[in-house]
Amino acid sequence: MIELIGSLLILAGAIFLFSAGVGILRMPDTFTRIQSGTKATTLGNMLVLAGLAFHHPGWTFKLILAIYFVLMTNPISSHALSRAAYRIRTPMTPTTGVDMLAEDEAGESGARPPSGSAGRRKRS
Repeated sequence: MIELIGSLLILAGAIFLFSAGVGILRMPDTFTRIQSGTKATTLGNMLVLAGLAFHHPGWTFKLILAIYFVLMTNPISSHALSRAAYRIRTPMTPTTGVDMLAEDEAGESGARPPSGSAGRRKRS
């Protein structure tokens, strides 16, 4: 029974990891690709590692540390990649409704939003 639970967790994790790959291929711009890949891979990795903990109980502490590491590094790396992409003016999809970061940066410096934001609308 424990092996079945472990196998189901690993299978669920593999499905989330697969969906992350599909999300990266299907999303329209860099920012949504980063978001879809990060969310799905975080959960997928956690499920795979939890399934391995059921299969190998002796590894549980090390796997919990690996899960903690994934939980701490994936969101931070996603944020850093998104921020860097925004700073180099990577274009957003035209359907993006609100660019909160342009509003924040314009408010801090008193300057206009970056020149690459011509298709970005302000919040009403």
